[in-house]
Amino acid sequence: MIAPILKALQEEQYEAPSPIQEKAIPPALLGRDVLGCAQTGTGKTAAFAVPILQRLNAQPPVPKGQKRAIRSLILTPTRELAIQIGESLHAYGRYLPLRSEVIFGGVSQVPQVNSLNRGVDILVATPGRLNDLIQQGFIDLGAVQIFVLDEADRMLDMGFIHDVKRVITHLPRQKQTLFFSATMPPEITELVDSLLVDPFKVAVAPVSSTAEAIEQSVYFVDKGNKPKLLIELLKHAEIESALVFTRTKHGADRVARELVRAKIQAQAIHGNKSQTARQQALSSFKARQIRVLVATDIAARGIDIDELSHVINYDLPNVPETYVHRIGRTGRAGLDGTAISFCNIDEKPYLKDIEALIGKPVPVVEDHPYPMQVFTLTPPKQPTPRPQRAQQPQHREKQRSEGTQRQERPRQAEKANDAPKRQAQPKSAAKTKQQKVRKDAAARPAQAGRTESAEKPAQKQAAEPKRQAVKAPRTPKPEPAARRAQQEPAAVKTEPRAAREQSAAKPPEKREAAAKDAARPPPKELFCRAPREQLERQPEQERRSAPAPEKKEDYLTSLGPRKKGEPPRPLLTREHTSKKPADQFLSDKPYFRKG
Repeated sequence: MIAPILKALQEEQYEAPSPIQEKAIPPALLGRDVLGCAQTGTGKTAAFAVPILQRLNAQPPVPKGQKRAIRSLILTPTRELAIQIGESLHAYGRYLPLRSEVIFGGVSQVPQVNSLNRGVDILVATPGRLNDLIQQGFIDLGAVQIFVLDEADRMLDMGFIHDVKRVITHLPRQKQTLFFSATMPPEITELVDSLLVDPFKVAVAPVSSTAEAIEQSVYFVDKGNKPKLLIELLKHAEIESALVFTRTKHGADRVARELVRAKIQAQAIHGNKSQTARQQALSSFKARQIRVLVATDIAARGIDIDELSHVINYDLPNVPETYVHRIGRTGRAGLDGTAISFCNIDEKPYLKDIEALIGKPVPVVEDHPYPMQVFTLTPPKQPTPRPQRAQQPQHREKQRSEGTQRQERPRQAEKANDAPKRQAQPKSAAKTKQQKVRKDAAARPAQAGRTESAEKPAQKQAAEPKRQAVKAPRTPKPEPAARRAQQEPAAVKTEPRAAREQSAAKPPEKREAAAKDAARPPPKELFCRAPREQLERQPEQERRSAPAPEKKEDYLTSLGPRKKGEPPRPLLTREHTSKKPADQFLSDKPYFRKG
């Protein structure tokens, strides 16, 4: 190993190589393909970073004025792991004249493209952003000599296999390939063997094993009591910093809110967070500004957190290998660590798979304030059926079907009757029939004109007596009440016989007085409502409405010009008139009327 790299490693406090570094670095320096499998936290990053720096530094330098080509490509599954690898390359190669750049999605590509235009020797990238920049023409992988795939099982899984294959098509055939991962399932091993050429396999520890320095334990607790148990455990001062893993993104946000409500400093990181927010939360956790970091499995891959004391599996993972990656965040570099898991009744099958993978049972803690009380499995959620279209009543459907049948029956009968006739008619008969049809069509308009002319006078004669019969005598206009009263004969008053005898027996003076009293109109007080005849006989002038208000002065209403000798018109306000000129409709000030 060259002196500049050894000096940088000493400054990073590296004293002795780990087992994976001791076995993988020599064949990698010779240019062989390497497949390394080791526990998380054993130094896989340095196992491929150091050989890359030393091999590229041994090549002749690029002449001045010429752009540097990408000679090494490192693919990672997550942004956080890409940033960590970039920091390690910068630390190990601080005394070497090599340039490295990290590109990933979620941020602007402008600064990344600018650094690529200046020239890069080592490129660390995530598959999504790398494929985008390749399609845009900013990246050329034709000069790549060393290709590294970190976390191979994750990258070559179903979620990343298509992106990785797309990147491989842009790489040259002759190159060195290095695969490093903590877990290596058999199906992934077959795929890796098809991509590697005579690889040097390095397996330091059993596949998917956990470090012996990690103390593991499991708490059986109901799902509803998990937040309470977590808060109860975090009250102990022994837990200086804790990384809490959840299965879903919404679950991570929910747990972080519960901890903040309990006055425990916590933040959440997951795929829905922006890259800036994730980096700020991770930096705050590393700097011990917050005590708890709640994360999904995106943070379980390759995140190096110094002196992390506890890892808490709030939800057990349904993939056993993920458990190994989660608890591998603690107990790194030979330090002690603690891994705590919460398990409800639905997660017991996951616990059995994990114990079968690591090859030993996980100790159970029974003495805690929230023991499991629910022992029935939660029924699976049934998919909600799509809303069906409202069905019409049966009687309407029957009516429609009957109507269509009625319409179809005569048509079918007509077709059936016409079919033998058509078949029986020869061609000559068909021609003569067509000629007759044409003659009839030509004769129709002439016959129609004659019949119309003949029918019109008959129709007029038939219509006139009907009109005369329909006409009714006009009703005379109602005459005024005064004229009607003059024309009508005086009503003959008929009195009873006893009344006539009494009036004849009275003296003449009394008779005259009685006649005068009868001729007088009755007082208004005696009648609450006048009879209908009396109202009709009233003159029209009495029935008119109230008199119209008096008009204002001429100079207020007239808009004409002033007459000769007329004094100037006074100022007008709202009190004089409600209307104002259009040019002063926004003002309440007095104004002069036009003219």
